[in-house]
Amino acid sequence: MMEIMQEMKRYAAFLRGVNISGKNRIRMPVLKAELEQAGFWNVVTVGSSGNIVFSSGLSDLFSLRQKIETLIREKFDLGIPVYVTEAQELCEVLAHAPGFWNSGDPAWYDNLIFILSDDSAQEIAALLGEPTAELEKTEIYGPAIFWTFDRKRYQKCAWWKKTADRGIGDKLTIRTANTMTKVCNICMHG
Repeated sequence: MMEIMQEMKRYAAFLRGVNISGKNRIRMPVLKAELEQAGFWNVVTVGSSGNIVFSSGLSDLFSLRQKIETLIREKFDLGIPVYVTEAQELCEVLAHAPGFWNSGDPAWYDNLIFILSDDSAQEIAALLGEPTAELEKTEIYGPAIFWTFDRKRYQKCAWWKKTADRGIGDKLTIRTANTMTKVCNICMHG
């Protein structure tokens, strides 16, 4: 038993479009139990929008993603895309956040964009185009895009509209800076 525990790695998974406006409803305690029954260890859910931290002996991210997506399809009858990353990589991304991101200024809203498709972060940024000057700030680090926008004038932001477009929005999942901070703390400390 001890050998199995030593081989476990910590991961974070982000489900796209769960529990938003009453759609794609998944109760997190039920999902946690199903994941544990499927062989995941130390499963912790963060919030209700599909943020999961867990340990697994599987090391292939694609296999982990497929296993979680299949479980959700079979147990909840939902086709939910899932982004999976190693906990250490996630926290490294957050450690390289640009100065404008998560600054504590309440006028700005901070998000982190993860790519669900085979596109790179650079390719997604190119699809989204230039951010609106003075209203949006973006920076790519590794597999993610830091995105900050004016909280009051968000509807005038170019990326705000495009991240919801069917052709682009389906390729990504977005999390707030507060959620990311909580997830990273759980990844590293609990």
